[in-house]
Amino acid sequence: MAEEDKSAEPRTTATKQPAVKKTTAKSAAAKTASATSQTPSKRTAAAKKSTASTARKRTTKAKAAAPQTVGEAPAPVIERTSPEQFGRVNVLDITPNVENGLFPARVELGEAFNVTAQVFIEGRTKAGATVSVRNARGREVERFAMTCTNPGLDRWEAMVKIGEHSDLKPWDADYAAVKRQLGKWQIVIEGWEDTYQSWLHDAAIKVKVNDDVENALESGAQLLARWADAKDSKLSAADKKVLRDAAKTMENKSLSAEERLAAVQSSDIEQLHETNPLRDGLSESNPQRFRVERPKSSFASWYQFFPRSEGAYYGEDGKIVPGNLKTSIAGLERAAAEGFNIVYLPPIFPIGVTNRKGRNNSLVAGPNDPGSPFGIGSELGGHDTVDPQLGTMDDFKAFCERAHELGLEIALDFALQCSPDHPWVKAHPNWFRTKPDGTIAFAENPPKKYQDIYPIDFNADMEGIEKEVERIMDLWVKAGVTIFRVDNPHTKPVRFWQDVIAAVTKKHPEVLFLAEAFTRPGMMRALSYVGFTQSHCYFPWRNTKEELEEYLEETNGNGGFYQHNTFWPTTPDILTAYVRDNGIAGHAVRAVLAAMGSPSWGIYNGYELIENKQRPGFEEQIDNEKYEVKVRDWDSTEKYGIAELLTSLNKIRDTHPACRSYHNLHILPSDDAGVIAFLRQTPAELTGTGKADTMIVIVNLDGHNAHQSIVHIELGDFGFATDKPLKVHDELTGRDFEWGYDNYVSLAPWADVAHVLTVVED
Repeated sequence: MAEEDKSAEPRTTATKQPAVKKTTAKSAAAKTASATSQTPSKRTAAAKKSTASTARKRTTKAKAAAPQTVGEAPAPVIERTSPEQFGRVNVLDITPNVENGLFPARVELGEAFNVTAQVFIEGRTKAGATVSVRNARGREVERFAMTCTNPGLDRWEAMVKIGEHSDLKPWDADYAAVKRQLGKWQIVIEGWEDTYQSWLHDAAIKVKVNDDVENALESGAQLLARWADAKDSKLSAADKKVLRDAAKTMENKSLSAEERLAAVQSSDIEQLHETNPLRDGLSESNPQRFRVERPKSSFASWYQFFPRSEGAYYGEDGKIVPGNLKTSIAGLERAAAEGFNIVYLPPIFPIGVTNRKGRNNSLVAGPNDPGSPFGIGSELGGHDTVDPQLGTMDDFKAFCERAHELGLEIALDFALQCSPDHPWVKAHPNWFRTKPDGTIAFAENPPKKYQDIYPIDFNADMEGIEKEVERIMDLWVKAGVTIFRVDNPHTKPVRFWQDVIAAVTKKHPEVLFLAEAFTRPGMMRALSYVGFTQSHCYFPWRNTKEELEEYLEETNGNGGFYQHNTFWPTTPDILTAYVRDNGIAGHAVRAVLAAMGSPSWGIYNGYELIENKQRPGFEEQIDNEKYEVKVRDWDSTEKYGIAELLTSLNKIRDTHPACRSYHNLHILPSDDAGVIAFLRQTPAELTGTGKADTMIVIVNLDGHNAHQSIVHIELGDFGFATDKPLKVHDELTGRDFEWGYDNYVSLAPWADVAHVLTVVED
């Protein structure tokens, strides 16, 4: 009797038993006799043949015993043993990615940001994609569904966040919980075969045209049962019941095909497919590294004042009596009242006497001229000393303590330069560049000259300078400083800052750095790579609609993963023609653009008093505060309304999560060259409130004339209903409007220069 061919056996179910071959005693005896009658050589050959035959039989039996699957087998997970290998599903072109493989993208804790990737599978099978957020140890902490935004290019996107937003300060009791979440994180894109969606697409067609309906519905029932048992889907008991009940309905042949299919077309299953899908053939990308930074690293509001002007007044002899660190408490309280959370001070160190500058940068100082605080160092001390005219180190510590009580961080200007009287000049003459005649060269940028400043030369002893700077920064951090604003860092070696920032943050990881670097893009990017958390930028000189739209997108685009542009309308060194020429309305316009156009913005005090007179021939203020003490009448701010506007803008920013990200701004089309419109949006799952947050900002850029414009918003692109009006609330005026696709806006500088609209959910 010939042995049966088990490989030809029809495939039915995995539980069917293979046929058993019957062997008679007679045939067995005959085989035994035949084997024993052979010669030794023949017996050896027969044994080898028998062994080979046995091996083939075992293989055949193993194959026959392997479980068989009805219908198509689910896509397997294919192990990747090297970074360049593909998984079962293909994942390419992830953004953001680690720059040059070295510098990870940077985000603030809880900051919403966009992740994109190409995810695809062969043929007409449907794919799905997920963003997996993992801690430094690779453990998944959160998972976000991705949406295919461009099927033709297989482009998938998702807004995600790492950790939860916090307003805790480094000195707060619960800050340790924030600190534990900072540092290295990973994001992995997970592609997968969307077996359910592929099946549903085909099944709906087959039921409609009555083609192989029974097999289609039976496959669906089995798929739902497998989905309910999938650990990866992280289903609750209630979720599993929904799927199993639908599977039972699908198997119920007493119902019509349409009724059976309807069981899986419910909103509950649709929601499960969105949040807890069945992910076959799960394929992970290479991990993308992220650096998560502390609160205020991205979302911050700065306020600058000079302590010597705070509390200054005219004495009986008509001379100015300067303020000091004690009278500067008034500045802290004003900043807090206006809603700012960082107070930034210029250098507070002793000021040199040699070549001291006078008013408006004149070369000769008068007897009462205090000099520029950037001419650092005298016989009284250098960068590690409080100017005695401002007070003592204890006064500064008390100043910081009061700031902390008000919820304010203190940022200290660190200008790495010296007056000719600085102690370093004698102690470390090799730190300064000399001329051929042996004299030290003062700073210059021909034709500009800074006779009161000696620039430091880093070529002779950079390591020694680094150690001294680290010592000094440590001293100020222990006194209460949590942020350093570094003056002109681009004029020093990038490697110098890389070493210093690494050393300071290793000891004090809470310390942030702001770069005052108006320079080339490459240098700006390099400074951000080495640890400058935020940067001054070219916002003051972006004034036309075209310039602003381009700069808003640049600031809030992929560059925002590295360089955090901080928008300042003015500084002690910058007063543009726009601010000079557009009066109160111009100040309001620039404040709205700065506060709503970037998560980080700043105001130099005096802005509330419309201090906008330029020094002839220069884009800076006349009677510059860098060279003199200012006496201000803070009681007169009410007649301008700017202080009230600043307070409102900070309140809006603090209230709305959409204002906290460098990655959620969209320009809206508007048909008037004098009107700019943009939208910020953070989805419901990232706001912490359970509701999406959308802000629409429209600004009239003309400080003298009214402008009207049609502002277009593609409602469906932002998840809004397309069949009913969009309700919006103006946060500045309290008025309510209804918006559609195209919206008429009229703004006049003598009434409203801007709308800051919140979308109101029904």
